[in-house]
Amino acid sequence: MSDEYRIEKDSMGELKVPADALYRAQTQRAVENFPISGLRLPRQMIRALGLIKLACAHANRSLGLLDESIAEAIDAAARKVIEGEVDDQFPIDIFQTGSGTSSNMNANEVISTLASRDGLEVHPNDHVNMSQSSNDVFPSAIQVAASLAIHEQLLPALNHLEQSLRDKGEALADVVTTGRTHLMDAMPITLGQEIGGWAEQIRQGRYRIQSSLTRLQKLPQGATAVGTGINAHPEFAQRFNVVLKEITGISFAPKEDFFEGLSAQDASVEMSGQLKVVAVSMMKIANDLRWMNSGPLAGIGEIELPALQPGSSIMPGKVNPVIPEAVTMVCAQVIGNDATITVGGQSGNFQLNVMLPVIAYNLVQSIEILANAARVLADKAVAGFTVREDNIQRALEANPILVTALNPVIGYELGAKIAKTAYAAQRPVLEVALEMTDLPEDELRRLLDPKRLTLGGIPG
Repeated sequence: MSDEYRIEKDSMGELKVPADALYRAQTQRAVENFPISGLRLPRQMIRALGLIKLACAHANRSLGLLDESIAEAIDAAARKVIEGEVDDQFPIDIFQTGSGTSSNMNANEVISTLASRDGLEVHPNDHVNMSQSSNDVFPSAIQVAASLAIHEQLLPALNHLEQSLRDKGEALADVVTTGRTHLMDAMPITLGQEIGGWAEQIRQGRYRIQSSLTRLQKLPQGATAVGTGINAHPEFAQRFNVVLKEITGISFAPKEDFFEGLSAQDASVEMSGQLKVVAVSMMKIANDLRWMNSGPLAGIGEIELPALQPGSSIMPGKVNPVIPEAVTMVCAQVIGNDATITVGGQSGNFQLNVMLPVIAYNLVQSIEILANAARVLADKAVAGFTVREDNIQRALEANPILVTALNPVIGYELGAKIAKTAYAAQRPVLEVALEMTDLPEDELRRLLDPKRLTLGGIPG
């Protein structure tokens, strides 16, 4: 036998495994069976599997089911998995068996090898996988991984983006600009009002995610193979969640119904839907920034985004809105991921969902790229853009829609005539209104004051 390989055995026979691999036969079979995409289990999922194995070992020990020395060895080995020290030992493609059995056994084998030291034999199934099945481990790992990523990455990033928007909105609270509906000129608003609307979108997105976390954090661990809890102690699930909460600081709890927890992925589908809402919000914000930055001469040109890099390989001096463009691509990916997760959620056949790995990959990716995009948008676009007040003022003064403020005084029909005349002649509404109404100039100036019009209500 070559020094590059060793022989491992499982219930299906012998096969060659890389000599230095921590994993064993079942992992190797999966590597050979699924040479599909080259996409591997995300770091957060590997971490979650380590956390679950550690918490299971503690729960089993507390119930008198697992020897103290074996439990301690599993704890130490699982911590290496949690900390990312052995990520290279998780080589299986995400397009694998739909239950995630291959990846669960991958974790069992790696932890077993690491824990079997100094004459101590730790079995991957009998010890590391005690009171467990792939059918409850992997869906639990999805929810643990997603919950951790949301708490540690996404919610802080969204809070940062919201605060950045609120700070910018407050700084520009007195800058009056032309509102737009249907991409056409409308009544005046302030930039503070406009940006405040963006900030509120992000705040509502955070609330949606936080609401869905209450269901995502209820885990099916303890359901074992089909939901009955076979081969698990009646107190196992509760003790497992107590340990997991102590380790992570997150309020994990057992599912109210294990059959729902194994057969469906509704909590993950729900969370993906909330991530999609946030992606839609961020795409709207990013596209508004692109429109407002457009030009600098032939576009709207209300703001100027930070110049970060040359925008063209052929047109010298061109600078493009690269950050909003990158953010919109992230949002498109998240929306696409949601479609995949939705299809995956539909694949709960009787007592088990069989698209778990692809749900895991896409859900974790959506969380992580949304978090990164939110911070980039806040720091490299929102915080640094400047306002071109001269362009804003010129457009505002020429806006014929200002005549709307005269409707309660002169009526809609005369207002329409004034607007059309002003637009056709490219003259200010004030000048045309002086000619076509009997209102004095000081009254017209008061009624048509753009700042005053941003306050709403009936002019008078």
